[in-house]
Amino acid sequence: MTIVVFLTSLLGSMALGMPIAFALIVCALALMLWLGNFDSQIVAQNMIIGADNFQLLAVPFFLLAGELMNVGGLSKRIVNFALACLGHIHGGLGYVAIVAALILAALSGSAAADTAALAAILIPMMRNAGYDIPRSAGLIAAGGIIAPVIPPSIGFIIFGVAANVSISQLFLAGVVPGLMMGLSLVVAWAIVVRRDKLERAPRASMRERGKAFIDGFFALMMPVLILGGIKWGIVTPTEAAVLAAVYALVIGMFVYRELKPSMLYGVFLTAAKTTAVVMFLVAAALVSAWLITQANIPGEISGLIQPLMGNKTALMFAMMFLVVIVGTALDFSPTVLILTPVLMPIVKQAGIDPVYFGVLFIINNAIGLITPPVGIVLNVVSGVARVPMGAVIRGVNPFLMAQIFVLVLLIVFPDLVMVPLAWLRGR
Repeated sequence: MTIVVFLTSLLGSMALGMPIAFALIVCALALMLWLGNFDSQIVAQNMIIGADNFQLLAVPFFLLAGELMNVGGLSKRIVNFALACLGHIHGGLGYVAIVAALILAALSGSAAADTAALAAILIPMMRNAGYDIPRSAGLIAAGGIIAPVIPPSIGFIIFGVAANVSISQLFLAGVVPGLMMGLSLVVAWAIVVRRDKLERAPRASMRERGKAFIDGFFALMMPVLILGGIKWGIVTPTEAAVLAAVYALVIGMFVYRELKPSMLYGVFLTAAKTTAVVMFLVAAALVSAWLITQANIPGEISGLIQPLMGNKTALMFAMMFLVVIVGTALDFSPTVLILTPVLMPIVKQAGIDPVYFGVLFIINNAIGLITPPVGIVLNVVSGVARVPMGAVIRGVNPFLMAQIFVLVLLIVFPDLVMVPLAWLRGR
């Protein structure tokens, strides 16, 4: 009955149009009333504790870094470098989108920001070259969701805080799965574009490629600094976020000189608004998480799936299927924050590595960003590319299937995550 109270209060509040953060608070109040321990101080105390976390400081700084990159010209130069290397081959702009998405993912960790930047730069080029625009928009959307998987990932930060799992370990574990997601898009794009008659860009000379590399050198060095600093223990993820923001600010203002002082207010305001939404959501979710634990909802769910507890693969498939269903209706952060306290006790009880689960959990939630009806990234690329939502949904299907294939592969073969993680740990 406790599960019914939890779901009814949460889904009922959302059905009334209540913002997710407030719906989570209502859910917590409903659980308190059901358990007979109503106390308004529980809400206030847990919200303060939820937001008062040093690791969460990484969120605003990575969001700020993403905004500074787009405005300061770093994103544009990354795309130009990929274009110089790959633009001349058949379907080259698609491969440019994938490579640029991988590089941008290692800079900001925000799927929506990376998708918007890529769509704004590449969709006009693709339209002029005769590409199928709905399919191209779908590819860019599918490339954008790599951002929450390749470090630095805001999704890993939120999950790590909610699940009490090492964020540094999550970052390292996300590298290879993120690259696999990119490779799956390369294969899918090669298949769907092979018969299209497309205008190819002229092959860039070695001198032009060298010029593009030199022009984008400082932008391309940013992921090296961030990932290298975390890998060698020079900086924590939070310190890496500060480093990324300062680096993007300095390069944008003093090297590329595209970021003007007059633009800083707008950049900081946008980052602050997004941060406020995320932080309030985290604070509200940790209130409901505390009540979920008190109500022993994970224990009740464990009882329902007890037959699967002895088979880790079957259990992972069941949990990932649940995440897929929830992800079609909720945005990325709410899904992470709602399901983490429910699933983590089951993960620990079954003996599944929390870092491994965290990587697959975040990949699954990232896939939710391109699944209708919510599909935030689909909405972003639809607006920027000026393509009807229905057309984008049709265009993204081959690439959605490719990403799901990677997820299934990682469930069946956990070593694809754990062996590279052990190597990156230096063990």
